[in-house]
Amino acid sequence: MSNKLLVIDDAMIIREMIKDTAMDHGWEIAGEATNGQEAVERFCELQPDACTLDMVMPEFDGLHALRGIMAENPQARVLVVSALDQSEILKAALGLGAADFIVKPFNKERLADALQKLCPSHATAN
Repeated sequence: MSNKLLVIDDAMIIREMIKDTAMDHGWEIAGEATNGQEAVERFCELQPDACTLDMVMPEFDGLHALRGIMAENPQARVLVVSALDQSEILKAALGLGAADFIVKPFNKERLADALQKLCPSHATAN
């Protein structure tokens, strides 16, 4: 059984790269969101096993989305994928409950490793 991933980013090219990499490594794509408010709504609706989350998005940013996701499920597994290499924002995201972060541009191997760490049982799932 494959784990379900929600991909949250306002840039379609980044969503496609994340989805392609995740699917190549056995993930099922539960859905996508393009802004922070939609991210929270889709997370609540889809209840994915994990999600990737951009920090800079229109309407509501990634920290807003992360707060909403963690309020819905304090055990949520969230991988921050952001072009922001700002330690304060990344510290805030980790403090709110994000499991890990990678900085854009990323390579597929780094993304696959980070996804594997989110759901370690993923590789051994039957």
